[in-house]
Amino acid sequence: MLRQKRSWFLIRNSAVLPAFARLKPAQAGIKAFRQVGDFIKPTTRIIQGFGRWASRSMLHLDRSQVRALWRGEKISMDLSIDNGYVILVIGAHDILGLGLYVNGRVSSQLPRKEIRSPML
Repeated sequence: MLRQKRSWFLIRNSAVLPAFARLKPAQAGIKAFRQVGDFIKPTTRIIQGFGRWASRSMLHLDRSQVRALWRGEKISMDLSIDNGYVILVIGAHDILGLGLYVNGRVSSQLPRKEIRSPML
């Protein structure tokens, strides 16, 4: 992992990595996490790639709920989880990205340019 300001990047381990560590790159690897206030937020791409291995905070949505989130609406839900980020899933296992669950309402954290999803 490479930390730069408030972001962390994943880089493949290689023999040239020690030489790379002495440089001050503008960006390397894939952005994995970002600090948002006091929280560390995973990026959409990391969640889409690795979210299937999550064991909690996964929220399965139907197509109408996804459409509502994409319109900027918040979805009311009574979940037995703490406030925070949730992994948004459509169907059995298609990871969309992140949502934010606060006080019984879910809002989208999906950047439109990053969304990779099945047809809705």
